Amino acid sequence: MSVHTLSATEALARLAEFHTIIDARSEAEHALDHVPGALNWPTLDNQQRIEIGTLYKQVNPFEARKRGAAIAARNIAAHVEREVFDKPKGWQPLVYCWRGGQRSGALATILGAIGFRVTLIEGGYKAWRAALVSALPAQSQRLSYRVVCGPTGSGKTRLLHALAAQGAQVLDLEALANHRSSVLGQIPGVPQPGQKRFESLVWDALRGFDPARVVYVESESRKVGNLRVPEALMENMRASPCVDLQLDDAERVALLLEDYDFFVKDPAAFCERLGALTELRGKAVVSAWIHKIEQGRTPEVVLELLTGHYDPMYAQSIGRNFTQFAQALPLALRDRSPSSLASAAQALIASESPPPPA
Repeated sequence: MSVHTLSATEALARLAEFHTIIDARSEAEHALDHVPGALNWPTLDNQQRIEIGTLYKQVNPFEARKRGAAIAARNIAAHVEREVFDKPKGWQPLVYCWRGGQRSGALATILGAIGFRVTLIEGGYKAWRAALVSALPAQSQRLSYRVVCGPTGSGKTRLLHALAAQGAQVLDLEALANHRSSVLGQIPGVPQPGQKRFESLVWDALRGFDPARVVYVESESRKVGNLRVPEALMENMRASPCVDLQLDDAERVALLLEDYDFFVKDPAAFCERLGALTELRGKAVVSAWIHKIEQGRTPEVVLELLTGHYDPMYAQSIGRNFTQFAQALPLALRDRSPSSLASAAQALIASESPPPPA
């Protein structure tokens, strides 16, 4: 039998050594968060886990273990038949469950008995999570960032996409958070991940970057929707060189109408979301916006939102929070077209200076 253990801290650094990462927890546990790239092979599925847990509490642990072993054996057999028959003898999986190792240990025992070299994460997901939280600051600090600043609608996210298309390193926090980072930024029908999952996604993105090259990131606030940007990353972003992206008001309005087309298609949802601004802007102002939307004057409302709400807030916060914004490189877009953004990205990449030696 060939089953070995590895500390969670070591697993963070050695993920690439394993051919497959297997999460033996239930589907619900896996969905909340998991090791990046892990496949879900539940030893007990959602309902079975509830049933065994109830038996454990209401009858006794011994009866629960007998029943659990029978179910786990059937599930593991199904995983082997479905996933393992095509694996060569040199296949090396990394396996984990929640903490105690019973579910992952059962799976690892079978795989090891077959002849595969199997590795278990000591302490399971709980230890992995603690190790990841501890590693995030160092992972954030090893990189050099260039922060794309600019008022709402100036095309910051589109510029990040254009930079990525030209091979630049890009950290798109809004994409990882499934949110456009404003009071109106929730994407209909697309839930945000939980905080733990978001931090795992951030860690996974950061570990893939080359510290010898700049990482472009948008000038986010501390929260993207309901999710907190890791503190060490936030501090590094706010101390980094900035780019001041500029686009005229008419183009900004047109860009937002394209990016938030779900509000254009569903005016009632737009009106409902505007209610969140009542405390800041007052009932009379928000009611006037809603009335204009009902009249089909949505572009007018978007312009008023920009000039009366978002732009003043941006002007108050950007220089205070991003310490190098006063020396930001100005970058004016001629319009919102893909060709304009591609040209801006090319110019920005060409202006890069290598980061100082560590």
